[in-house]
Amino acid sequence: MSSSLPQRPYGPEPQLPPHRSRVLIVDDNFFIRQILSEIFKREPDFEVCGEAANGNEALRVAQLLRPDLIVLDLAMPVMNGLDAARMLRRLMPGVTLIMYSGIGDRLVEQQAKLIGISALIPKADPPGILVSKARSVLGQSLDRAG
Repeated sequence: MSSSLPQRPYGPEPQLPPHRSRVLIVDDNFFIRQILSEIFKREPDFEVCGEAANGNEALRVAQLLRPDLIVLDLAMPVMNGLDAARMLRRLMPGVTLIMYSGIGDRLVEQQAKLIGISALIPKADPPGILVSKARSVLGQSLDRAG
């Protein structure tokens, strides 16, 4: 008689899905939001939890959905990305912020760094750079938290 446990009659132990980082996309351009959402949805380690069209919406939606990452445009009506990032940093100090913008200069870079934005990615860069940077900064955030 063997003392080993019996084999599962219905196949191997199911694999748990990898941790999926929840992403909030914030851009006033509907098409940019759609493209970014599609890009992140195709990645097995990301889940798009919501979208917002301006900084004010971003504050409301972020508090409801509690994303791991917020990708913000800079130039938006109602509340721009830098102002939204300042408020998000106060309300949700642990959230990772990436600025994804067509506008960028030294002043914006300095302000972004002071606010605590993890990365500033130009919209002219290929979308894969945004995804790679998101993985990188989220990995750093998880390392600091764990």
